[in-house]
Amino acid sequence: MAKGYWIARVDIRDPERYKDYVAAAKPAFEKYGATFLARGGEFHRLEGAVRARNVVIEFPSVQAAIDCYNSPEYQIAAAIRQEVADAEMVVVEGV
Repeated sequence: MAKGYWIARVDIRDPERYKDYVAAAKPAFEKYGATFLARGGEFHRLEGAVRARNVVIEFPSVQAAIDCYNSPEYQIAAAIRQEVADAEMVVVEGV
């Protein structure tokens, strides 16, 4: 079974409230076996538009990645994130 990955590109508008998102999302990430591979940090623009924060999260499967996003636990966190940040997020199947 291929692993699943969240790839998120984020611009945070309210850094203090974003901390509330991080705390609220933690239970969902733990429940679905998330492992952070990249969480912010330095990046180098090669092509196209960029956002200030880039995140890559590994899950045991694509289904676990999707289930995490759709879970009641994560949707509470997502509501906070959507108030305080702009983002694009996708789930990608690993090789």
